[in-house]
Amino acid sequence: MKKITKNLLFALMCVFCSQVMHSAQSEKLTNTNINSWNLSEEKGKKIFTTTELMKLKRLSDMQLSPDGKWILFNQSTTVLSENRFQKDIFLASTDGKTIKQLTKDQKSNVEARWSPDGKLIAFVSDRNGSYQVFTMDINGKNVIQITTIENGASNISWSPDGKYISFSSDVKMFKTTADEYPDYSKADVRIFTELPIRHWDAWNDEFASHLFYISSKGGNPVDININEPFDVPTKPWGGSEQISWSPDSKEIAYVGRKVKGLDFITHTNTDIYVYNLESKTARNISASNKGYDLDPLYSPDGKYIAFVSMANDGFESDKRRLMLYDIKSDKFNDISGKIDQWVGEKIWSPDSKFMYFSAEDTGSVQIHKIDITNGNWQYVTNGWYNHDKGLSITPDGKFLVYGRESISEPVNYYKMDLASSKVTKITKINDDLMSTYANIKVARRWVKSRDGKDIMCWIVYPPNFDKNKKYPMMSYLQGGPQSMLSQSFHFRWNYYLMASHGYVIMLPNRRGVPGFGQSWNNDITGDWGGHPMEDILDCTDDMAKEPYINKDALCAAGASAGGYAAFWMEGNSNDRFKAFVSHCGVFNLESMYGATEELWFPNWEYGGPYWEAKNKEFYQKNSPHKFVDNWKTPILIFTGERDFRVPYTQSIEAYTAAQVKGIPSKLLVFPDETHFVAKPQEFIIWDTEFFKFLDKYCK
Repeated sequence: MKKITKNLLFALMCVFCSQVMHSAQSEKLTNTNINSWNLSEEKGKKIFTTTELMKLKRLSDMQLSPDGKWILFNQSTTVLSENRFQKDIFLASTDGKTIKQLTKDQKSNVEARWSPDGKLIAFVSDRNGSYQVFTMDINGKNVIQITTIENGASNISWSPDGKYISFSSDVKMFKTTADEYPDYSKADVRIFTELPIRHWDAWNDEFASHLFYISSKGGNPVDININEPFDVPTKPWGGSEQISWSPDSKEIAYVGRKVKGLDFITHTNTDIYVYNLESKTARNISASNKGYDLDPLYSPDGKYIAFVSMANDGFESDKRRLMLYDIKSDKFNDISGKIDQWVGEKIWSPDSKFMYFSAEDTGSVQIHKIDITNGNWQYVTNGWYNHDKGLSITPDGKFLVYGRESISEPVNYYKMDLASSKVTKITKINDDLMSTYANIKVARRWVKSRDGKDIMCWIVYPPNFDKNKKYPMMSYLQGGPQSMLSQSFHFRWNYYLMASHGYVIMLPNRRGVPGFGQSWNNDITGDWGGHPMEDILDCTDDMAKEPYINKDALCAAGASAGGYAAFWMEGNSNDRFKAFVSHCGVFNLESMYGATEELWFPNWEYGGPYWEAKNKEFYQKNSPHKFVDNWKTPILIFTGERDFRVPYTQSIEAYTAAQVKGIPSKLLVFPDETHFVAKPQEFIIWDTEFFKFLDKYCK
């Protein structure tokens, strides 16, 4: 009887695991049947607007307590009158019964981190001027300032023994113009003798970010990158995930790109360095890999360092492999070879035998479990959600705690019982407010490309949708270019908001995005204006056949590489669309090569400089500015003056072309914005102008 029961249990587990493992794939070629929906059930509720979006709280940076009973997280609230966000630290019990605000001083309070014994919380605040490290009790009382470092502190982490707190801070490493010309102190001049001269949103200056550690009781900090003219963590995106303490608190692993000049902008190679606190020396453990090496994480038993790695130097969107470095043997290997997706957030099981990680998967983000000994893996989560906004495990290994969102739900935090897969919602922030809005519906649609490929699209339907009416449709043009369209509740390109303006939104995962295997992701390189653009047009044409779509009211909009797509479609879509929107788009690939700040990107994506004979065909075939003769459709263009990735001059070139040709066009320049429009008031203007323009030509 016991044997039969065990066999039956095993069989049921296999069926369950099979269902879970294939949940994201099982409906691959099945389109959602909207005829089964009651899409008019939301009548009477408020329509979701830009100002309503600004009322929502934004959750981030979840941290699980050492005993697994509490989480810390940041909550950002819009202060519209001051054109800023108020950031505070909150505490919530993992049973969902208690939530408490810990900081209330109208200053920015971020990066809350538990002490190893769970009795203190370290955090970063600008309450006394510059950002410094503080500690407080878990009730928010007894606040003590730990650092007084001149240029502020960020990216904090406790040592496991509780004796130290590590942080990063800027250190002056280079001379300024004032140093060179002390008699002309009022002159405002930047002088350069080598590349790079700027990065993302800032001109190169005299500072480099270094990693420090300090006693958790205060004192003099120790610079572990002393005299090194390099940034730790790496800029512009690196944070505390690039820093990891060893379990015995004797070492710190961190990410560095220790190169200068042309090498910095033509190579993506970063490495994992391990600094020993006793010898005060660092060793490079990933030197043999020439691509990105990122986000080290020691195993609880101290035997391994896991990190994310890309094989190819110069390719920012290579497969994100999960590497395991054996400290004793001084060797590392890829343990994620059996899964053809990108590794995202990751954590160790308490026994150091497994790892859990998030990965983009067929239009959503799922959590996976992997055996470090053989690379065998399985799905842990399923459903149309992104499970990637924080990932932790309780010390007994029984529960995962993570962030979850969807196109119709902002981020909240959840707890999963790994034995039963039961999911409990910890936070319900924004739920009451969201319940007052007329909801949208989301469907999945698979489209055959002209060359027989399967393209997965998300379709977002407006509130109170009536299939017997006609609706304008927006083809959303994804940026990146290697960036999946997923179940994201985005606070800039918000699909809920877009659909609430009365549009059907079509989100095609065209060739060149992750989540559908690395080969699909790679298919945009060297072919920007080819198959990826055809995929968008094929999905547009397929969706436009639906009787509820007004074929005379199609528009297309996107940012960055999606802005490129808008410029490309303007000259190559045979008048399918009535209006285009390009935000910070790439218009002229030749001038883009000379103005962008990371040359490894065009070297990989375009093949190299435009003046080299081998690359001339690519620039001729793929640069939107070569097809301005065909432009005739109204176009709205946005750009930020502090965008150094796709400089604002790209947008000005495109706007000039449209104006000279007499095409109805409009340009909005945001002087203090970057590649993104981040400030609340600027965003409201952005959204207002966005739909005022589209409504004029599509409604």
